[in-house]
Amino acid sequence: MDAFWRHKKLHEMTGEEWESLCDECGRCCLHKLEDEESGEFLFTNVACRLLDPNSGLCRDYSHRFERVPDCLGLRPEDIPRFRWLPSSCAYRLIAEGKDLPTWHPLVSGEKDSVYQAGVSVRGRCVCESEVKDDILEHIVEWPR
Repeated sequence: MDAFWRHKKLHEMTGEEWESLCDECGRCCLHKLEDEESGEFLFTNVACRLLDPNSGLCRDYSHRFERVPDCLGLRPEDIPRFRWLPSSCAYRLIAEGKDLPTWHPLVSGEKDSVYQAGVSVRGRCVCESEVKDDILEHIVEWPR
């Protein structure tokens, strides 16, 4: 596959190109908190009930919107408003005119490179149904 992300805008990409931008890090499936004063988003290690904490992947990706009504789908025109996307997210990077990192599977050619780079939530999150304490206790600072 050519480096289409270097010469195409998000809205110019085919469906296949758009989907391939996702590095499957799982961070978009984590609960996030917004600091009302600063507007900064804080990530937690608390995952959507559909995210498998062991693989870091959605258990039912094709039906996620029906099963999780507040799941947000990404569309090219929405990306600038999605300030909660991690700074490492390919959609955000491309929207900001930046290139993909070397660990991104489209660059590395390795599906597991996102995990090897420490960017994936795989093995580092808990399902929302298992959280019994205050979500503030689950704020994490992973590499962005």
